[in-house]
Amino acid sequence: MAYTLDSTLGDLLNDPKAKAVLDQHLPGVSTNPMLGMAKGISLKMIISMPQVAQMGITQQQVQTVLDEINKRV
Repeated sequence: MAYTLDSTLGDLLNDPKAKAVLDQHLPGVSTNPMLGMAKGISLKMIISMPQVAQMGITQQQVQTVLDEINKRV
Protein backbone atom coordinates (compact mmCIF):
# COMPACT_ATOMS: atom_id res chain seq x y z
CA MET A 1 0.00 0.00 0.00
CA ALA A 2 1.42 3.36 -1.00
CA TYR A 3 0.96 6.19 1.45
CA THR A 4 -0.35 9.53 0.20
CA LEU A 5 -1.34 12.89 1.61
CA ASP A 6 -4.77 11.32 2.17
CA SER A 7 -3.27 8.76 4.57
CA THR A 8 -3.77 9.43 8.25
CA LEU A 9 -0.98 9.94 10.71
CA GLY A 10 -2.28 6.83 12.48
CA ASP A 11 -1.83 4.79 9.28
CA LEU A 12 1.83 5.75 9.18
CA LEU A 13 2.41 5.16 12.88
CA ASN A 14 0.85 1.70 12.70
CA ASP A 15 3.48 0.67 10.14
CA PRO A 16 6.85 0.08 11.88
CA LYS A 17 8.89 1.01 8.79
CA ALA A 18 6.89 4.19 8.18
CA LYS A 19 7.11 5.06 11.87
CA ALA A 20 10.90 4.71 11.77
CA VAL A 21 11.13 7.15 8.85
CA LEU A 22 8.86 9.63 10.63
CA ASP A 23 11.00 9.46 13.76
CA GLN A 24 14.09 9.96 11.65
CA HIS A 25 12.70 13.20 10.19
CA LEU A 26 10.75 14.34 13.26
CA PRO A 27 12.51 12.88 16.30
CA GLY A 28 10.08 11.97 19.05
CA VAL A 29 6.95 12.39 16.95
CA SER A 30 5.76 8.84 17.60
CA THR A 31 5.95 9.28 21.37
CA ASN A 32 4.46 12.77 21.59
CA PRO A 33 1.53 12.68 24.06
CA MET A 34 -0.46 15.11 21.88
CA LEU A 35 -0.36 12.63 19.00
CA GLY A 36 -3.49 10.80 20.09
CA MET A 37 -5.64 13.68 18.88
CA ALA A 38 -4.08 13.69 15.41
CA LYS A 39 -3.96 9.97 14.55
CA GLY A 40 -7.25 10.04 12.66
CA ILE A 41 -6.43 13.15 10.64
CA SER A 42 -5.09 12.97 7.09
CA LEU A 43 -1.67 14.39 6.35
CA LYS A 44 -3.34 16.81 3.93
CA MET A 45 -5.46 18.21 6.77
CA ILE A 46 -2.51 18.34 9.15
CA ILE A 47 -0.35 20.38 6.76
CA SER A 48 -3.22 22.82 6.21
CA MET A 49 -3.18 23.78 9.91
CA PRO A 50 -1.67 27.19 10.67
CA GLN A 51 0.46 25.72 13.47
CA VAL A 52 2.19 23.41 10.99
CA ALA A 53 2.91 26.30 8.64
CA GLN A 54 4.35 28.27 11.56
CA MET A 55 6.75 25.39 12.15
CA GLY A 56 7.92 25.76 8.55
CA ILE A 57 6.61 22.38 7.40
CA THR A 58 5.50 22.43 3.77
CA GLN A 59 3.51 20.05 1.63
CA GLN A 60 6.64 19.39 -0.43
CA GLN A 61 8.58 18.36 2.69
CA VAL A 62 5.80 16.00 3.71
CA GLN A 63 5.67 14.54 0.21
CA THR A 64 9.44 13.97 0.30
CA VAL A 65 9.07 12.00 3.55
CA LEU A 66 6.16 10.05 2.06
CA ASP A 67 8.28 9.18 -0.96
CA GLU A 68 11.00 7.85 1.33
CA ILE A 69 8.45 5.85 3.34
CA ASN A 70 6.98 4.36 0.17
CA LYS A 71 10.42 3.24 -0.98
CA ARG A 72 10.98 1.38 2.31
CA VAL A 73 7.62 -0.33 2.74
